[in-house]
Amino acid sequence: MIEAVPSDSARSPLGDVSRAELLLSGNTAQALLDSLASWARLRFALDDHAIYAVDGERVRLLASCGSVAAADTEALASRVRATATPQTDGIRHAWPLRDQNTLLGVYCAVVPRGSIADADTESDARIGLAHAARLLAQRLPAALELERLHRAVAQLAEAERLQRALYAIAELASGERDMGEVLSAIHGIVAGLMYAENFYIALHDRVHETLTFPYFRDVADREPPAPGEVFPMPAQHGSLTAHVILTGQTLLGPSPELLRMHGLHQGGFGPQSADWLGVPLMNGGEVIGAVVVQSYDEARRYSEQDRALLTFVAQHIATALERVRAHDELERRVKLRTDELNEANTALRAEIEERQRAERLQAALFRIAELGSVGGSLEQFYAPVHAVVGELLYAGNFYIALLSDDGKQLDFPYSVDEHDRARESRQLGRGLTEYVLRSKRALLADRATIAQLEAAGEVLSHGALAVFWMGVPLICDDHAVGVLAVQSYDTHHRYSERDQELLLFVSYHIANALQRKRAAESLRLANADLEQRVVERTEALFEANRVLREQIGERERAEEKLRYAALHDTLTGLPNRSLLLARMNEALRLYRREPGRQFAVLFLDLDRFKVVNDSVGHLVGDELLKEAGARIRGRLPPHATLARLGGDEFAVLLAIERSADAEAVAGDIIRAMEDPIRAGGKDLYSSTSIGIAYAQAHYDTAEELLRDADVALYRAKGNGRRRFEVFDEHLRRQALRQLEMEGNLRRALVRHEFEPVFQPIVRLGDRHIVGYETLLRWRHPRYGLAEPADFLAQAEESGLAEAIDWQVYESAFAQAGALLGADAYIGINVGARHLRSASFVDELLRQLDRYALTPSQLRIEVTERALLEDPEQVRAVMTRLGGLGVRLALDDFGTGYSSLSYLHQFPLHALKIDRSFVHPLDTQTPGNSTTVLRAIHALGKSLGLEIIAEGIETPAQLAVLEKLGCEYGQGFLLARPASAQALRGIA
Repeated sequence: MIEAVPSDSARSPLGDVSRAELLLSGNTAQALLDSLASWARLRFALDDHAIYAVDGERVRLLASCGSVAAADTEALASRVRATATPQTDGIRHAWPLRDQNTLLGVYCAVVPRGSIADADTESDARIGLAHAARLLAQRLPAALELERLHRAVAQLAEAERLQRALYAIAELASGERDMGEVLSAIHGIVAGLMYAENFYIALHDRVHETLTFPYFRDVADREPPAPGEVFPMPAQHGSLTAHVILTGQTLLGPSPELLRMHGLHQGGFGPQSADWLGVPLMNGGEVIGAVVVQSYDEARRYSEQDRALLTFVAQHIATALERVRAHDELERRVKLRTDELNEANTALRAEIEERQRAERLQAALFRIAELGSVGGSLEQFYAPVHAVVGELLYAGNFYIALLSDDGKQLDFPYSVDEHDRARESRQLGRGLTEYVLRSKRALLADRATIAQLEAAGEVLSHGALAVFWMGVPLICDDHAVGVLAVQSYDTHHRYSERDQELLLFVSYHIANALQRKRAAESLRLANADLEQRVVERTEALFEANRVLREQIGERERAEEKLRYAALHDTLTGLPNRSLLLARMNEALRLYRREPGRQFAVLFLDLDRFKVVNDSVGHLVGDELLKEAGARIRGRLPPHATLARLGGDEFAVLLAIERSADAEAVAGDIIRAMEDPIRAGGKDLYSSTSIGIAYAQAHYDTAEELLRDADVALYRAKGNGRRRFEVFDEHLRRQALRQLEMEGNLRRALVRHEFEPVFQPIVRLGDRHIVGYETLLRWRHPRYGLAEPADFLAQAEESGLAEAIDWQVYESAFAQAGALLGADAYIGINVGARHLRSASFVDELLRQLDRYALTPSQLRIEVTERALLEDPEQVRAVMTRLGGLGVRLALDDFGTGYSSLSYLHQFPLHALKIDRSFVHPLDTQTPGNSTTVLRAIHALGKSLGLEIIAEGIETPAQLAVLEKLGCEYGQGFLLARPASAQALRGIA
C-alpha cells in the first residue's frame, strides 16, 4: 500500500507530486493501482481508477478499483492506444504509460465535477494524476513481466493436467475393461478438466443409420436412454446431438438459442439447458458420434477455452473408443470360435461315449453268449447273467420268474431286491409279472402307468411299489414260460426303451437256457441258433461302426466342399466376392502396417455380354464366361487373385510396386480379350473395360476400394469401352456429388419439394387455351426452382423417378380442377417404366377419381423411346387407357426413329412436333425444316391426328406454322410454364 506522507513544512501545490509523497508498493498491477488509489483518495478524494495493458491492436483490462467499469473507460483507453497521447471524455481521463518509446498501457481515472475541495482545482488534480501516471509507468514493466510469468505457470499447469488426462484416456483403451467402465472413467477424466456433471456420449452407425447412447449421465433428464437402446437416426433429426454428428460442427451456447439459430426442433429431446457444448467424435475423417456436456446452472457456463479443450480431448476419446470397440469385437470373435470348438469337442465326446457304449454292449453280448454255451445248472447261470445285465443298465433290483410246469404257479428261482429280500412262490394273480406273461410283451412302466393299469383292472400290485418297473417275457416255443424283471425305487435310476430292448435280448438267452434244461436236443439247437445270432449281431455292430466311420468321413468331405463352394464361383471355379473381400481386407491391413506393400484392384466388365446372352443363349454365355475367366487368369502374375463377382463382372487383386504395373496388366488383359473366344461352336467377340483403384490410406474397408474401382469402370465404359480408367479425385468428387444428389432427392420426396408447372397448349387460330402440359420442377430450399435437366438423370439412375412422377401427378391433379375449363385437358409425361408397371393404370384411375377428374380430361404424352422398350406391353396399356377415354400423344416426334408403324400400331390422338424443327424457321438457314413440318402435318392430318408444334418462341416461327395450317402450339411466345395460380388469370 502507499502512504501519504505530510510534511511539517508547507505542503506542495496539489499538482506537484514527489516520490516521497506517492509511494507505489506491490509487484502486481492491482497492488500498484491500489497504492495509487489510496493516495488519490487522500489527496483528491478520487476513488475510480483502471489500468489497461496494450496487446497489439487492442487493450486489455489489467486492474481496476472503485466503481469504474470496463465499458466506461475501455473506449477511451483504445483512443490513447491509437494516439499515444492523453485523452479526456467528460469526467473520464486517460494517460499513456510508456517504457522509453514503447507504449505499455493506459491509466484511466474518473474526476467527477465538484468532487475537489474548494482550495484545489480540477486542473491541479489532473496534473497530479498525470505525474502519478509517470511514476506508475516506471513500475508497470516489472508488474507486466510478473503477470506474464504467472500466466505461463498457469498454462504449464493446465497443459500438464491435460496431458495426464490424455495419458489416462490412452491407458483406458489399452486395458481389459469393458466399454461401460471405460466410458465411466472417461466421464471422470473430462470432469477433472471442466464442469461435466451432465455428460453423455452418442455413437452413430452410418451403415444402419442408427444412434446409440452408450453412456448418459444427466441430473435433469428423467427418462435417459438405456445404454443398449438403438434410435433410428432420422428420428433424431432436429436435435442438437444429431446436428453435431451430421454437420461435424461444434456447438456452444444455451440450447434454446442453438435450436433457434440452426432451425432445429424446439423441445422433445430432453430438458433445455442454460449452456450446451457438443463436439464431434472423429475417426479417420469420419464423424462417428459426439461428446456433450451441459449445464442447467446459469452460473456455470462454458468458454471458448472449454470448447477448444473438449474438441482436443474428443479426438483422443474417439481413438480410445475405437480401440476398445475393436478389442471387444476381437474378444467376441475369439469367444465365438471357442464356442464352436466346444461344440465340436462335445460332439466328439458324445461320439466317443457312443463307441465305448457299443464296445461295452458288444463285450456283454459275448459274455452272455459264453454263459449260455457252457455247461452247468440254471442256478449257476442266473447270477452271472445278473452281473452282465448290471454292467449294461441299473439292475440293483432284479428277479427271474418262471411258470410252473402245470401253468398255475409262479416261481422265483433268482431274486435280488432291496425291499423284498425273499420272493415266495405264489399262485397266478394279476401282478405286473402276470401281465407280461399274459400279453407276451415287454412292459416299461412308471407309477402313472401302473396306476392306469390298476384302474383298468389289468393288474394288482404285489410287494413294495416301484417307481420304475421293466419286465420282459421269457419265450420258449412261442410260449411265455417266465419273466425277467428289473425295478427302481427312486427317480435317479430310470429306464428307457433302449434298456427295454437290451433286457428283452437278454431274456432270449435265459429262455434258451431253460429250453436246454428241458430237452438236450432243443438246447443244442438253441445254442447253435444263439451262436449264429451272436455272430450276426456282432457283424451288424461291426458294419454299423464301419458305416458310421464312412458317414463321418463323408460329412467331413461335404463340409470341405461346402466351404469351397461358399468361397468360389460355381460356374468358373474362381474365388467369389466373399473370398475376394476377405483377401482385400487382409491386404489393406498389411498396407496400413507397411505402406510400402502397395496393391491395386482391377474391376472388369465384358462389353456386349448381354448381346451374346440374348442372341445365342445363356449356355453359350456361360461358356464365354468360363473361357474369359481362364484367359484373364493367364495374363495375371501367379500371386494375383482373380474373382468373379457375378454376371459378367470380374475383379483382380494385384500386388504392385508402382502404379504402372497395374496399368500394364490391364492393357495386357484388354489386348488378350480382343481375340475371338470359341464357345458353343461359335467365334464370339467380347472386349473388356477395366476400372483401376489403388490402395490409399483413406480406405477403411475393402468395399470402399472395390466401389471406387467400379466407378472407374463406368467411366471407362462411358469413354468408349475397350479401355481402362484409373480412379482419381475427380471421380471421387463426382461420386460424392451423385451420392449427395441422391440424398437430396430422397429428402425432397419426403418434404414434397417436387411440384408441377403448367404450359398452356393454344389453338393458334384464336389463341384459345385447349390444354396444359404438366412440367416437373424441384423447389430446392437453397437453390430455388430447378429444372429436370439438373437432376432427372440421377433420379432415374437411383430409381426415384417413378416416385417423383407420382408426387407431381398427384399435385397436378389436385390443382387441375381450378385450372381446367369445360373443354380443356391436362397432359402428363409418362416414361417407359410406368408403362411396364401392371398397376399403373389402376393407380392413375384412383388418382383421377380422388380429385374428381374424368379420363377425358387427361392426356398422356409418351416418347418413341418408351414405345420401343416393350411394344406389346405398351400397346396393351395404351389400348386400355384409350378405351377408358384417356387421350394419348406422341411427344418429340421426329427426334427418334419416326417410325410410321407407331402411328397405326398405337391408339394415338395427337403428334407433338419437336422444337428442333421449329427453331430454324426464323433463321437464315432453315434447311429442310419447312418441308419436314409440312410432311408431318400432312401425315398427321391424313391419319386424323392433332398436330401440336412445340417450342414456338418468335413471331416468325408462329407465322410459318400458321401458314402451314398447324392448329395447335405451345412455347414461350404463347405462354411460359407457370404455376396453376398464376395461370388462372390467363385462362
